[in-house]
Amino acid sequence: MAPLHVIYGLWAAWAGSWAIAALWSSRTQARPSTITVLPDRVVTVIGAFLLFSSRPDAPLHATPLWDTGEDARWLLAAITAGGFVFCWWARIHLGRLWSGNVTRKEGHYIVDTGPYRLVRHPIYTGIIIASFATAIAVGTPGSLLGACIMSLGWYLKARVEEGFLREQLGAQAYDAYARKTAMLIPFVKL
Repeated sequence: MAPLHVIYGLWAAWAGSWAIAALWSSRTQARPSTITVLPDRVVTVIGAFLLFSSRPDAPLHATPLWDTGEDARWLLAAITAGGFVFCWWARIHLGRLWSGNVTRKEGHYIVDTGPYRLVRHPIYTGIIIASFATAIAVGTPGSLLGACIMSLGWYLKARVEEGFLREQLGAQAYDAYARKTAMLIPFVKL
């Protein structure tokens, strides 16, 4: 099996398992307006389209900028898997407070343990890691641009989520957490 097939299989497995896990969460008590979250969704979808449609064997055929070689692609497949493991660690750690959308769940509180001790948005961090590992393995301009645009989408979503959680859970408590924990990249305060 080719490493790129493994990488795409990892994405499919993650997306499928993530959709099933959506059934396991508490009741939503509040969410921001659709217009507030629309920009990050649009940006993320455009990035994903570019990431996955810019493969050398895809309809939008693109010539790779480099050939990473088989061994490097296997390493990038492992990094992709690591990104998804980080996502799942965060998802399991959140438990019933998790939502695919920006929401406040019943009994919501600031989680600052486990992966949330390293970054405030470990699920987004894991997806960004997987996106860049995929883009580097593919090596096309469109895949790299897609990973960059997806990262921007996750950053925008994180900003919306932080504003919403400050409002819902208290600015003082959330700001104290934000002062001690990086947003998306461990040890890098934004």
